Amino acid sequence: MAVKQPTQRQLRVGEEVRHIIAQTLSRAHSGDPLLDTVSITVTEVRVSPDLQNATVYVMPLRGKHLPDILKALKEKSWYFRKEVAGKLQTRIAPRLVFVADQTFEEAERVQTLLSSPKVRRDIEEGE
Repeated sequence: MAVKQPTQRQLRVGEEVRHIIAQTLSRAHSGDPLLDTVSITVTEVRVSPDLQNATVYVMPLRGKHLPDILKALKEKSWYFRKEVAGKLQTRIAPRLVFVADQTFEEAERVQTLLSSPKVRRDIEEGE
């Protein structure tokens, strides 16, 4: 079964939500000491077709304190939703779910595989 691609509207709203949350985190006014002191990157936001739910992919600097940060983001999701509601030009502010972005770990895993002696040997043989 083919995966349905997001619409232009979903992509646009997701990018707007990503910017709003990133700006909110950079202002460090969430009231949570961990969120207000750690640098957190918002890598992507995926919005549901009805725009009522958004999955926010985050990664703290160097991946430190990830479980604690996800817990704090979950507890403060109401605060971030309120910020999004005030700035987003839609009728509904999506419910936010914060998850760890695994793309960094996957890229590192692929890089490790590519630099292994066996793979390098196979690549050199193919050339």
